[in-house]
Amino acid sequence: MTHPEPDGESVRLGDIVLRNRLVTSSSLLGYGVSNAALVPYGMSPVSRFVPLSEFGAVTTRTLTVAPREGHFTTRDDWPLRELPALLRRYATVLRGTDGGWLNAFGWCNVGIDAYLRDYYPRTRDQRTIISLGGFSAEEFVTLVEKVNAAVPAGDIAAVELNVSCHNVNFDFSAILQDVLDEAVPRSAHPVILKLSPDYDYLRNAQQAAKAGVSALTAINTVKALRLDPRTGTPWLANRYGGLSGRAIKPIGLRVVSELRDAGVTLPIIATGGIRTVNDCREYFWAGADAVSLGSATWLASYPGYLLAPLRGLHVRRVLRAVRRYRTLPPRPAPSR
Repeated sequence: MTHPEPDGESVRLGDIVLRNRLVTSSSLLGYGVSNAALVPYGMSPVSRFVPLSEFGAVTTRTLTVAPREGHFTTRDDWPLRELPALLRRYATVLRGTDGGWLNAFGWCNVGIDAYLRDYYPRTRDQRTIISLGGFSAEEFVTLVEKVNAAVPAGDIAAVELNVSCHNVNFDFSAILQDVLDEAVPRSAHPVILKLSPDYDYLRNAQQAAKAGVSALTAINTVKALRLDPRTGTPWLANRYGGLSGRAIKPIGLRVVSELRDAGVTLPIIATGGIRTVNDCREYFWAGADAVSLGSATWLASYPGYLLAPLRGLHVRRVLRAVRRYRTLPPRPAPSR
């Protein structure tokens, strides 16, 4: 496979060329563009006040072979009169909790064909990481080949294999090696493996390196549960959900550091609780090569998003600061 050479405004993580070291996490910005001009369904309203084309890359919502409702909906044409119904749906799959967010959308998405036909052509000004999800090696091979057929090599930053999501109630450890063996060699684009702190991430990273994966995303959300203290009813329709946000930042930092301590040399895109320049700096010191903004940033002013313009200004400041990281300082030796 061929890859573009980075220009003066780009950075290279192995085979992956990014515009800079700050990317966006999967799901929070949908497919990188919305079908609704007034209310960007599927995208954080904060994104309306941020130039997405200036990020290192924008990661899509996880895409499957066929359209998938998951625990939510693929619909994105909600009129304002139906907004209360939409918010009630959200309450079953997304809830704020202590220092973070619980979600269980369950990979709701329009499917890879619809994305490549209706959304990707409108995001050509962005650098893109296409997130892919499936329940077998065959599905991942199909997804990779569909991206190969629609997107010339070098036109996107990478594809990310989401083989670690808790919200679809599936044991990915049973298929991971087959996915790596069969899907990675077929990709015309660099491949990123997304790691979960709830699986054997050190072993998974070593498997990825042997299979020719170009980079790792660390970490996916942490499996979690909240119950109504009066009734014992789970907060989420799926019972368990993925915990993200500020609460998991220490876990994300630990995982990145442990990967480096274990001798993993693949580039790492770190995500988990990142909101400020200091958060980014901590992850770089821990051993990350790039950092990704997730729910701690894009859901920071939920609900209502009345502060979205101010949040957008904050994101712009973080982006300007991280763009100055052309190279990274050496990682300090751990103290014992």
